[in-house]
Amino acid sequence: MTPLRRRLIEDMRLRNLAPRAIDTYVERVAAFARHFAASPEDLGPEHIRSFLLHLVDQQASWSLVNQTRCALRFLYRHTLKRPWVDDGVACSKVPKKLPVVLSLDEVAQLFAAVAKLKHRAILMTAYAAGLRLSEVVALRAEDIDSRRMVLRVRQGKGRKDREVMLSPRLLDLLRLYWRAERPGDYLVPGRTPDRPISPSAVQRICKAALKASGLKKRISPHSLRHSFATHLLEAGTDVRTIQVLLGHSELRTTARYTHISSARLHGTSSPLDRLPPFGGERRPS
Repeated sequence: MTPLRRRLIEDMRLRNLAPRAIDTYVERVAAFARHFAASPEDLGPEHIRSFLLHLVDQQASWSLVNQTRCALRFLYRHTLKRPWVDDGVACSKVPKKLPVVLSLDEVAQLFAAVAKLKHRAILMTAYAAGLRLSEVVALRAEDIDSRRMVLRVRQGKGRKDREVMLSPRLLDLLRLYWRAERPGDYLVPGRTPDRPISPSAVQRICKAALKASGLKKRISPHSLRHSFATHLLEAGTDVRTIQVLLGHSELRTTARYTHISSARLHGTSSPLDRLPPFGGERRPS
């Protein structure tokens, strides 16, 4: 490890950045250095601008471009102690896309295609509690409170703990899984009992289940979280409660689910249907 990388990691730890954010920033700074085959200490604003344009030309996602910009801003401001010039390297506007959501029947179809109990347990937990992928893999057996019927989420996004509902149906499955597998400390361990299952392994599980189910939608484990929120909204749960369950800091993040709720769409009539009859309309035969 180079002295610069060590200082960068130390600076991020001192500012209490999440481990995942630290890994991402280190990787983006390393990509910047590899591109120019030089240390960032020897590079400046024009190199930053050139590298960001290179990412755009390579059709990198806008999220990746923004991650790179944030990582380099942190490096130059806090580790190298250099002024950061925003001109020409402003944050890129990320296109807003509606998330992919499964219907209730599609969720049931997906779970029915999962034969292995361990795999079904982790996917059903992600959906039943609306958990992020990083949250579901980190669950421990002690996080299941069957007396209060809650799941404890430790240090979710933003380094915040929260509690979510524990579905009785999920509890029955987890008890069945526990008796069959005896997993140990982590609810779903990885290859070794003392380590949790990896996020990439859960993504592969979800991909295999999708293929086996015959569903045509392109989904990921995070789609189960989107489906959880949308189904709660369609069942009449208020947005503020959904915000708390999802662990969103801002209500506007949760409010986007109002745009994909089919129940709200189907329950709202177009103003065209309220117009009085007028000439020239063709009636169906």
